[in-house]
Formats: sequence, C-alpha cells, structure tokens
Amino acid sequence: MLSFSTCWNSGRHTAGDEMLREIKTELGFDLIELGHGIRISLMPGIQKMFEAGEVRFSSLHNFCPLPVEVMGASPDCYTFSTTSARERQRAIRQTLQTIDFAALLRAPFVVLHLGRVPIKPVTEPLIALAKAGEMYSREYVRRKVDAVAKREAAAPAYLENVKECLKPIMEHAAAKNIRLGIEGRRGYEEIPSEREIVPLLDELNSPQVGYWHDFGHLQIKENLGFVDHEEWLRTIGPRALGCHVQDCVWPAQDHQPPFAGNVDLEKLVPLLPPTCLFVWEMSPRRTVEEIRHSVTVWKERFGE
Repeated sequence: MLSFSTCWNSGRHTAGDEMLREIKTELGFDLIELGHGIRISLMPGIQKMFEAGEVRFSSLHNFCPLPVEVMGASPDCYTFSTTSARERQRAIRQTLQTIDFAALLRAPFVVLHLGRVPIKPVTEPLIALAKAGEMYSREYVRRKVDAVAKREAAAPAYLENVKECLKPIMEHAAAKNIRLGIEGRRGYEEIPSEREIVPLLDELNSPQVGYWHDFGHLQIKENLGFVDHEEWLRTIGPRALGCHVQDCVWPAQDHQPPFAGNVDLEKLVPLLPPTCLFVWEMSPRRTVEEIRHSVTVWKERFGE
C-alpha cells in the first residue's frame, strides 16, 4: 500500500485543504501521511477534506499537530529520553493528542521518534570526514569507537525514561485502536539503535507497537559503517508496520526519490511484510516530475 507524506509540501501551504489537494492532483495520491510539520492553522482544511471524503490518511508522524509554541517541523522538540520530567510529560501529552487526531481521521498508525543519548555529536562529523575522503582514516575510526563506548555506557538510563513514557502512550493507543511505529533513526546518537530496538520491542510485548523502517536513514548508517542494511532488514523486517520510502545519495543526502540514489530497493523491499505501508517521504526540493517518475518505476517493479 502506497502513501505520501506532507513533509514535501506542508511548509509552503497556509491552508490544509490546498496542501492535500496538491498531493492528490499533482502526484495522484489519495492516501496521505500527515508529517511532523502540520501546524494548527492547517487543521481546518485537513478536516474539511477528510469530512468531504476527498482524502484518506494512512498515518500521522508525531507530533501532529505541532505544539502551539513550535513554529516549524520539529519531531524532536520534546523527547521521551530526556532527564527533564517536565519535558517528558509534555512529550507524552502531545503524543496522546496525536493519537486522538489519528483516531479522528481514521489513520491506523502513528510514527514515533523516541529521543537520543546526549553524547558528543558523531554522525555529522563522520559524514563530513566521509565527504572529505577520510572514510576509515585514523580520525574517523577514533571518533566512531569513542562514540560507541560512550553511547553504550550512557544509553540504559535514557532508555528507561523512554520505556516509562511509552506505558501511558501504549495504553491510550490500544484504547483508540492505533498502532505505534518506532522509527529507525538516522543518527547514531538517537534512540533506538539497531542493537536496542529488538530487545525494546520484546520487552514492550504489545500488538500496538512495531518497527517503522526508513530506507534513507538506514542507508546512511550503512554508508558510515554502523549497520548492514540488508542484514538488518532480514532481522527486523517481519516486525515492520510501515516504512518511509526515500533514496540516499552517498554518503548522507537522503529524502531523494526512490531509484535516484544508492539504496538497493529491489533487494530490500522484498524483506518487508506484504502488509507493510510504504510512505513516500520526499524533500521539499524534489519536483513533481521526479516524484511521479519514481512512483511509476516502483509500480513497474513492485506493483501497487
């Protein structure tokens, strides 16, 4: 099942119905994910389109709508991992609101970011070294090994914060018949790492919670030497509820149209369940023509 995320155009619209109509008429999608850039001012138009039966929603990306105090797309404005109890409570309240909105719009999934381990940034410096031709130089390896050691030591406390936050969220999602997708992240600093996600899902042990794959994010991690994309999907694929479809130009230019970069989709897509939701998550810089072409090729290779 194919869907399309509003992250492509929410930033350039002031009316929600115009935003949705552009996706429907220009790109041919009538199944849509409301991304993490949905401002409250877009809500009346979104509800008008839904109530008129002109559009269906596959999923919402937390936080949706954005907190009133947040001016632009910011899925990590509040995190479940933080040491601040006040911020964690704000993150929980905003997530419960997203779940309520998903239920109102009959969208079966909410996509979650869980937070980060506050170590010294490593992902962006490694990307910069890779671009400079310093992949696997002494400096590259030193930074990477140091980051792994520090993250492994610090992560457990932040994971506990995440688990505590997820308890009321899972209960509310179950009551509303909404399933939660924990997204595979771009940065090594972020939660969960690939080493953490399987034990986390096992511990949560809930039919409401599954994995949400992101082709671009995991390709960046493969490009940086953190994970083997194919082997990871062989492990986690059966637990995927959905995914964000995007390509990635080496080493880290993601949110590209499928088949425009280095992600081996023909090898990877079959590792996901036949029930998996595939959501195009495109950069606002990508053109209608580029996106249409990627959808055409996708349907030729994988069907609808």
